[in-house]
Amino acid sequence: MKSNNRNYKIAVIPGDGTGPEVIREALKVLDTVSKKNGFKLELTHFDFGGERYLKTGKVLTDKEAAGLKKFDAILLGAVGHPDVKPGILEKGLLLKIRFDLEQYINLRPVKLYPGVWTPLRDKGPDEIDFVVVRENNEGLYVGEGKFINKGKKNEIAIQVSRNTRKGVERCVRYAFEFTRKRNKRKKLMLCAKTNVLTYAHDLWWRVFNEVAKEYPDVQTDYAHVDATCMWMVKNPEWFDVIVTDNMFGDIITDLGAMIQGGMGIAAGGNLNPEGVSMFEPIGGSAPKYTGKNVINPLAAICAGGMMLDSLGESESAAQVENAVMTITKNKLKSLSAGKMGYGTDEVGNLVVGALA
Repeated sequence: MKSNNRNYKIAVIPGDGTGPEVIREALKVLDTVSKKNGFKLELTHFDFGGERYLKTGKVLTDKEAAGLKKFDAILLGAVGHPDVKPGILEKGLLLKIRFDLEQYINLRPVKLYPGVWTPLRDKGPDEIDFVVVRENNEGLYVGEGKFINKGKKNEIAIQVSRNTRKGVERCVRYAFEFTRKRNKRKKLMLCAKTNVLTYAHDLWWRVFNEVAKEYPDVQTDYAHVDATCMWMVKNPEWFDVIVTDNMFGDIITDLGAMIQGGMGIAAGGNLNPEGVSMFEPIGGSAPKYTGKNVINPLAAICAGGMMLDSLGESESAAQVENAVMTITKNKLKSLSAGKMGYGTDEVGNLVVGALA
């Protein structure tokens, strides 16, 4: 979504733990690049997260979720509080925003920047540069299922993976368009498990091949999810764009984060190409580092760059990414919290300096 006057309304959800710290640095960078290139970001902060839930019992109401639709984009820090039972914030905030705002694409660049260590021996930035397009509104994450005889010895738990033709096709079609626009190898691979998930992934397989006929310039490929994990480690240079379902996308993108240097550099977008999208560092709230000024803000800064690209400010997005690459190559000792050689705020300042 893009405003005509280059004045963008941004909803900011700093969240829990170290979320506010990394968002502070992302906003510092966004302020610098916006002034440099002549556009404005109107920020509205929201206190959604663990602290609010503990005080009020509220996570995110229907009215509040609907209110987010008036913004051009959402920037999220992190969600997760040690005093809140797992699942409450994830379902009540993250999944609710994704589902209510129909953010049906999760976009995860997996890119190794210069100077960043990877656990993959003999691999560098030229070999690790691909994107995962994950379906974000369906599959196992719809929360459909039931218990039979809960708590008894003959208990059965049923979890349904719901995949609609509409949902699969819009994700697959987005992936083909993205692959064409990315214009690198123009190779799109479907990651699924067609030999076992013979209903859900048969649908994915058929839709993928039907849509492929409309994109003769895009080379297509297929791999089971287990093979995908294997080749991501052995030969990441094989990949250009991967499209996959919600659950498998959740898994392989964390593997992708590790081979690109860790959670400190991994950013992602929850996209509604026709509506409001949300951008975030994919690492958690890291409560043990809260307030210590040691957490790496680069993932949040990169998420801000992705947001700019979605708003149509592609030149500014490229400048942010180039500034990040400058400091990973020349400044940081590590991407790990407490080992960077700089504090959280200093890393933000370094990116600002590289932009200047």
